[in-house]
Amino acid sequence: MGFRKQHPGAQLMSASQAEGSRFSLSWLWRPGRRHAAPIMLLLLLGFAAPLIAIVGFSFGKERTFALWQAPTFESYRTIVEETFYYSFLWSLGMAVTTVVILVLICYPVAYGLAKIFGRWSNLITLLLVLPLFVSENVRLYGWVLFLIKGGVLLGTLKSLFGIDAESILFTPGIIVFGMVYVYLPFMLFPMTLGLSMVSREVKEAASDLGASRLQVFREVELPLAMPGMIIGCLLTFVLSVGAIAEAKVLGGQSVIPIVHDIEIAFTYAQNWPLGAALSVLLIVLVGALVLLVLRRFDLDRILGRR
Repeated sequence: MGFRKQHPGAQLMSASQAEGSRFSLSWLWRPGRRHAAPIMLLLLLGFAAPLIAIVGFSFGKERTFALWQAPTFESYRTIVEETFYYSFLWSLGMAVTTVVILVLICYPVAYGLAKIFGRWSNLITLLLVLPLFVSENVRLYGWVLFLIKGGVLLGTLKSLFGIDAESILFTPGIIVFGMVYVYLPFMLFPMTLGLSMVSREVKEAASDLGASRLQVFREVELPLAMPGMIIGCLLTFVLSVGAIAEAKVLGGQSVIPIVHDIEIAFTYAQNWPLGAALSVLLIVLVGALVLLVLRRFDLDRILGRR
């Protein structure tokens, strides 16, 4: 009984496949990756799974709670037909305004922390961090007591000076003020880190080469501090878009942000597909804006990695 001799090319292919399978298994079961597998699984279950569930619910029928059903675009059609775009515009507008105000406020403070205050920087940093140990809602209600009609500020003005001023609560401006107050550390500390990367020797070298103070700021200091500023702006923008306590506590629902519409859809309206669809659109919109900024400002190029 004879046997067929295997073609040399087939032998080579089978040997390469076996070698490739052994390489893939050895790559997967290296100690570092093997030990990181539980953490990766936890991240997938805790981060990716909820997002996949939200996307799945967004294609469900209105006011249904079943995840596995025939997909439909009813919720997205409802978003287009109704006036939810007002909420999107309010949220994005207030977030951009908050970022701009925080850049103007935090840059001088960050410069002082990084270059001027010296040994007092630690104490000032501690004073800025301490409010983070108190609940955000508690701090916002403190501002309500301070600014409300007959409260600490207006009551004092009326009793001491006879000035009967109107309260600025429940206006879009006070909502932006609350967001600036709450998210200031998230802009300040990355910006301080970015400015601390600018060495004094580099600025002195630019000045020795004939650069003016404005040129040193524009051509040397600002580009080197840009990574920290970009991180602070993106972090503050993402947090501000998702802010809801400021609008509910300080704004009195005079402005309805998109996250408030999402909360209502998931809770009072019991319309999970609509809330999921609004969430998906918000994630896509904010993600696209963040990617656009990161593409415009290449951090690797700024940091000199390429």
